[in-house]
Amino acid sequence: MSDAVITQGKVITPGKGFGIPEEVMSILRCPSCRGMLRDQEGGLSCPSCGSLYRSLNGAVRFVGGQDYAGNFGFEWHEYARTQFDHEASHESENGFREKTGFSPEEIRGKLVLDVGCGTGRFAEVASRWGARVVGIDLSSAAEVAARNLADRELVTIFQADALALPFATESFDFIYSIGVLHHTPNCELAFKALPPFLKPGGTIAIWLYSGYQNWYRFSDLYRKITHRLPARWLHSLCHIATPLYYLDRGLKRIPLVGRPVSGLVRHVLPVSLNPNRDVRILDTFDWYSPKYQSKHTYEEAFRWFESCGLDALRVLHTPIAVRGRKPRVSEVEQREKFLRTRTP
Repeated sequence: MSDAVITQGKVITPGKGFGIPEEVMSILRCPSCRGMLRDQEGGLSCPSCGSLYRSLNGAVRFVGGQDYAGNFGFEWHEYARTQFDHEASHESENGFREKTGFSPEEIRGKLVLDVGCGTGRFAEVASRWGARVVGIDLSSAAEVAARNLADRELVTIFQADALALPFATESFDFIYSIGVLHHTPNCELAFKALPPFLKPGGTIAIWLYSGYQNWYRFSDLYRKITHRLPARWLHSLCHIATPLYYLDRGLKRIPLVGRPVSGLVRHVLPVSLNPNRDVRILDTFDWYSPKYQSKHTYEEAFRWFESCGLDALRVLHTPIAVRGRKPRVSEVEQREKFLRTRTP
């Protein structure tokens, strides 16, 4: 970074308007060859293999396109701040607590990776708690997050693939992924790609769609068609959630038969019934637009965590949410020594 200077912990290149915190710059690696990166006009480059990663609308792009995540890019551009907390609602902060088990005290001052950051709603919470947050998203939602959190010095956003993260291994104190991994082609593979980037003693938490319920069966059937529709067409169809909310409320007031009929309608035509109209349409679009949408059990998740050598596993408040810890090197050595003493 010959022409770069460091100001308030950020690497700033004169005349380029481009800045990445020094701490983040030091852990960035080329997804292609794992070489160290340096800043250059309009982005980052890899001296080792010659790859160039452009900065677009505030987010460096480590991927060539959105792949299967294009509908999410449309969704989060359309609803850029719908899910952000405000004076009348702390839903994102409450959801972050319930789905990660993190607290302000434990992540304050720590380097945290948000896998699938979307518009940055949870990165906003974590940074508000004092964490130094790096967010990645495969879709162009990364641009929305970068814009939403442009005033947060503690947040850096990249457009990147969870299966090819542009970071050095063992870089992060905490990693979380909320409602994202089940939208990848292989949820287990996507999860197992994350623990190598966790520091020894660090914590990882995930939240996935539950496989214990069957309310989504019809939506899975419809989604075989709906995910192929142009995003704007599907978005228009999802406005059906607006009147169905009032229909559901009306049916429930009918004595005896109202609630069973309401349940049948919701089972056959699953849509969001959130009281907020924008959230209803957003959630419904979110159900019907993904190409991939798997459901999982705690048994599955625990096997994944254990196969990665994670311990201190905890089941969290909202199904299915699990967190675990990467043992420190000394703890691993002690465990291996104990197992050797028990081997005949």
